[in-house]
Amino acid sequence: MLILQVVALGPIHGYAIAQRLQQISRDVVHVRPALHRLENRGWLAATWARFSEAIRQILRTAEGGAL
Repeated sequence: MLILQVVALGPIHGYAIAQRLQQISRDVVHVRPALHRLENRGWLAATWARFSEAIRQILRTAEGGAL
């Protein structure tokens, strides 16, 4: 329910959700496992895989010396 309260304000990425809830709760609430469960159930959509692939591509290009 806490996660849904935060995402109800608008699109937000998982790390920001976790940070926001930790900030509000003064580091008592940790939500990453709950975010993964919600994603696995299809209740949240994640673009982490796309972001991770983009980072891999950037690193590969940088390792090759050409940008």
